[in-house]
Amino acid sequence: MTVLEPPATRSARFGWALIDSLTIAGRTYSRLRAQPGELAGFLVFPIIMTVLFGYVFGSAITLPGGGDYRSYLMPGIFMQVAALTAVAAATAVSEDMALGLIDRFRAQPIARGAVLVGRSVADLSIHLLSVAMMALCGVVIAGWRPHGSPLETLAGFGLLALFAYAMIWIGTYIGLFVKSGAQADAATFGWLFPLTFLANAFVPLEGLPSWLRPIADWNPMSAVVSAARLLFGNPGSAAASWPLRHPVTSTICWSVLILAVFVPLAVRRYRTATS
Repeated sequence: MTVLEPPATRSARFGWALIDSLTIAGRTYSRLRAQPGELAGFLVFPIIMTVLFGYVFGSAITLPGGGDYRSYLMPGIFMQVAALTAVAAATAVSEDMALGLIDRFRAQPIARGAVLVGRSVADLSIHLLSVAMMALCGVVIAGWRPHGSPLETLAGFGLLALFAYAMIWIGTYIGLFVKSGAQADAATFGWLFPLTFLANAFVPLEGLPSWLRPIADWNPMSAVVSAARLLFGNPGSAAASWPLRHPVTSTICWSVLILAVFVPLAVRRYRTATS
């Protein structure tokens, strides 16, 4: 059997890794075509969240400084969808590990890291479709409008995408440790979902107890929501802490920090688990 050697030059290795990553991403898209119910779930979830929080809970919530609650809410829901990408990534990676698919990829002459990078890119693009569906629901159902410039609006969605990509790598790392999709779901959703509520996503932070307020202020998700509201021109709340006074900078710093920590950890764990 002939074993293919990696290209000799750095540029050729980069092209090789890029092609392999896109191939792995294509495999993920093919799986969705075979299981359309999973894609339908990504698209239905935004509608449920928009109606539930915008009309059921929103009817009982008043913003301290005034303003439309649904406009206040939508960036929070965007953030929650971005954060929960970690759950889907962990579940998918653990299921692939359990089925031996990752081992088979590892045995193929493909670039190191292409399996994880390809999966992460595919997961990001699928969840961006969910965010786009949610934005459409917000416009049609909740009357949400971005009031910033087109460039600011694009920047807002760009920050959400950056944060979602960082969360995908947390999920990928967790998925490489657990033995099944059910364990992966429990290992991520159990702490991540409550953390999305310990932020300024759905209610202002002014009403929190004094001992809990600093935790919410320094929660990365609060920075993401504040940055999105700022760039979309939507109502916000008073910011006392540094992360919420500089939410765009904080979001970028948190996302880069998460990627700097979890990308190497996930790649190292992948090599160990498949060696």
